Amino acid sequence: MRTPIVQFGTSRFLQAQADLFISDAMREGQSVGPVTVVQTSGSADRAGRLAAFDGRPLPIVIRGLEKGEPIERTEHTTCLVRGLSTATDWTEIERIVVEEAEQIISNTGDGGYRMPEGEAIGDAVPVSFPAKLTKLLAARWRARRAPIMVFPTELVPDNGAVLRRLCLGVAERSGLSPDFVRWLEADCVFANSLVDRIVSSALEPAGAVAEPYALWAIEAQPRLRVPLTHPCVRVVEDLRTTERLKLFLLNLPHTCLAERWHVEGRPADETIREIVAEPEIRAWLDALYDEELLPVFAAAGVGEAPAYRASVIDRFRNPFLDHRIADIFMNHRDKKERRVGGVIAWAAEVAPSLPMPRLKGIAASGVG
Repeated sequence: MRTPIVQFGTSRFLQAQADLFISDAMREGQSVGPVTVVQTSGSADRAGRLAAFDGRPLPIVIRGLEKGEPIERTEHTTCLVRGLSTATDWTEIERIVVEEAEQIISNTGDGGYRMPEGEAIGDAVPVSFPAKLTKLLAARWRARRAPIMVFPTELVPDNGAVLRRLCLGVAERSGLSPDFVRWLEADCVFANSLVDRIVSSALEPAGAVAEPYALWAIEAQPRLRVPLTHPCVRVVEDLRTTERLKLFLLNLPHTCLAERWHVEGRPADETIREIVAEPEIRAWLDALYDEELLPVFAAAGVGEAPAYRASVIDRFRNPFLDHRIADIFMNHRDKKERRVGGVIAWAAEVAPSLPMPRLKGIAASGVG
């Protein structure tokens, strides 16, 4: 079976996000998919999951709040028809990338872009994902195949630009043809994107439980062709707006709640749902949004901020999701600097007269 999409990463997140969107599009008759899934880590504990990628329907249980009302339904990912591993199936993976692929999707985890210092490619299978991808794309170029579209979804700012830069570094260190380097840099499209959906638990051997909210935002660029249309897939002119919505209206309130949790010595296993259920905490959170966050977005002309805030509150109150504040508090100082410090700096540009007593107090607290 020909698979025009090759996906690097076996994560439950992708099954409940991009793979579910592709499956929905295929059911509508759109010319997209199916998908070959490639495991990049070689981990033996993923063997059962790889075997499940044979076209069978994989359940995605959607649980949470939509417009304030609890919902639960089961959807199915059906686009995953072949599971391979770079540790054992390299020759077949190379054939598929050369002969079948039109798009590549990746989600290789937090460490997916880490590379051994000075890594180059030779005859053996490379260590890192960027080097593996470079070796496969070089084989495609040597076969005189068309340039390819790469859609990274790792949580790295400007993920497409970063991945392209890493691949170019590998190619140059490996002494590959300057013509290939030009093809990789100028002809292949590496899309910057941002993904957002909380996947709360796993189903075996594959599948997942996820919240209703889902977004795959892809930044527009010349020659970009997104292979599907779907309500949760958005092409945006400037990904920074989408990043700010997520960072400052979802992640930042998480950090502020985590600071109160720590300072007040609240229960060790308390969840976001439990803390926002307290009237005093909820009033404080609403004031944070209404008086210090939404005015910044209004001053910057971001009209979708109030609707996004409403969706975030539904996510916080999700009765099926146990999002522990102790987990959110990890690396608290670094998170505060990027989230709280980031919105204060942005406000200084677009709303310099806006008082931000709560946020400035958290920024200066020294907690973390």
